[in-house]
Amino acid sequence: MNDLFTSGQLAIVLPALTLALIGWLVPKLLAMAFPEGVRPLLLLSFCATLIMFGIGVLFFLALYLWQGVSLSTLSEAGAASVMFHFLRLGAISALLWAPIMILSIAGLPKHWVKKTW
Repeated sequence: MNDLFTSGQLAIVLPALTLALIGWLVPKLLAMAFPEGVRPLLLLSFCATLIMFGIGVLFFLALYLWQGVSLSTLSEAGAASVMFHFLRLGAISALLWAPIMILSIAGLPKHWVKKTW
């Protein structure tokens, strides 16, 4: 199972699909807690973006650890360098989840009952 995410073509496809699926799911789950309306939708979008950015950072950190890279090895370059590296990977992961998240958010108003778009 360890090789499923780390070797071959699946090493790229499965993490990308996982991030895309989470990018679709996060706005749907947040919509259960946010009220209907345009301003709450904008706030939901902002919150979903921050959550997905954090998930992207943690996702890549988990992939590094899953591949056998220890935390001590990661911290050899310094905490700031490691933090910048994973923040950059989290930002790059937006290429995978952002389009799906935008489509997910765009579909939320059609389920509104009390407000109209």
